[in-house]
Amino acid sequence: MKNQYCRVGAVTPITSGSQAISALEYRYQAFIEKATDATYINTSLGEFFKRKAQGIQKILENLS
Repeated sequence: MKNQYCRVGAVTPITSGSQAISALEYRYQAFIEKATDATYINTSLGEFFKRKAQGIQKILENLS
């Protein structure tokens, strides 16, 4: 059996590949839901999720 090595911390960009748009749309919806849920509990956490969703929305606009 051949040894396999991976780089710790190496990531594949989500904006590449055929499933990128659907994965980003799913993450966008998840962040929007978390933002609305967290707004009632902790406003700073809700703002964090909202900013994440806005960043994903900008990426989606650039891909379309």
